Amino acid sequence: MSDDVDDLILDSLEDREAAEHAYRELLERAAEQAIEPRLHATARAVELLGDPQNSARVIHITGTNGKGSTARIVEALLRAHGLRTGMLTSPHLERVNERIVVDGQPVSDEAFARNWEDVKPFIELVDAQLEGKGERKLTFFEAFTVLAFAIFADAPVDVQILEVGMGGEWDSTNVAHADVAVFTPIALDHMNRLGSTIAAITATKAGILKPGSLAVSAAQEPLARGALDERAAELGITVQYEGESFRLDNTQIAVGGQMVSLTTAAKRHDDTALPLMGMHQSRNAALAVAAVEAFLGGGEQGIAEDVLADGFALATSPGRLEVIGNDPVVVVDAAHNPHAAAALVEGVQGWFGAERAQFVLGLLRGKDARGVLETLAPLVDTIVITESDSDRAMPAEDLARIAGEVLGEDAVILEPHLLEAVEIARERADDREHPVVVTGSITLLGDVMRFAREEMWIRS
Repeated sequence: MSDDVDDLILDSLEDREAAEHAYRELLERAAEQAIEPRLHATARAVELLGDPQNSARVIHITGTNGKGSTARIVEALLRAHGLRTGMLTSPHLERVNERIVVDGQPVSDEAFARNWEDVKPFIELVDAQLEGKGERKLTFFEAFTVLAFAIFADAPVDVQILEVGMGGEWDSTNVAHADVAVFTPIALDHMNRLGSTIAAITATKAGILKPGSLAVSAAQEPLARGALDERAAELGITVQYEGESFRLDNTQIAVGGQMVSLTTAAKRHDDTALPLMGMHQSRNAALAVAAVEAFLGGGEQGIAEDVLADGFALATSPGRLEVIGNDPVVVVDAAHNPHAAAALVEGVQGWFGAERAQFVLGLLRGKDARGVLETLAPLVDTIVITESDSDRAMPAEDLARIAGEVLGEDAVILEPHLLEAVEIARERADDREHPVVVTGSITLLGDVMRFAREEMWIRS
């Protein structure tokens, strides 16, 4: 082996260790779920850094379900236009680098570590200022958002695609000014943080609207639409809604995904291949196209068909109706609330032709476990209740008790050890007629996907 190759391997190992050290330092902060309903802390940090969030235009995405998938389709379409993209999403499946994507690739270990060292002194200065006022220092998510903006400015990128962490109004991503604000379907979730009604939750999410923003939204239920329209009217903004300004015309199941036809304010797009499964993904795609057309030409110029095809071909949605194993078929999907569970049931029935499935389920505390189970019930043959190693995981015993009440004791198997739970479901499955569906929290899916790869039954 040449000295040059030795140096490359050494650099790679050093970069990995440096990135892991940076991540450990971030994890020493208040945990990701320790939300601070404030913007001034993040705003002060980016101000000291020269406001890197203003270094590129912004597409800002909020909602309850579909934010990550919509962000990834938007990012792919912009890349197909030749733009250099930066995308911030959360959470990650396997490595934290997945959350910060530059030009279609997770940020390198070298850039992650180097930018952290650059921003850390400024973050620590803000920490001291906050603690001097009796406030908590920057949380994990606040500091991570500052890091992402620094990485995008350093890259540099032409456009930033930002997925809101929670809510919108006081989410740390909201220090950026949305050129286009995108709203995926809004439902009840995080009610302890965002409010107990659809209207209250929507009002918080509508906080990403800024003077001069263009706004594009999925179809919303009346109370959500009313709250969104109220905020938009205050700013003189007209929201482009699905079903009015744009629509999904048709989708047909195809090898590896679906063929999608849609119409926007600017153009009709017929029969374009989308390599994602599930009707909800075709709706996400329609929303993404409308958002990109708003961003590039104010909604008056349609995306060229060859660019649309190239962009859709680049689109991925890890952990969303993703097939990771065959013999039997194993599908992973992050259905952590009833709305997402309904999309999962529709996807498994439509794309796999399955009337019943073997489920593995683990949720985080605070989620609507009963609502998720009631939604999954028509598709459940057997459900193996388990838990991830997250400190936020709902104890498997508690979830199994609720599952027994909803589905009947005979349909429920309790196996707290996740990997053994997956093997139990695989042994009970009959390939495509009874696929295995692993669902619930993202932390659970990441563990299963790593296990699948190690055991070599992951789909190649």
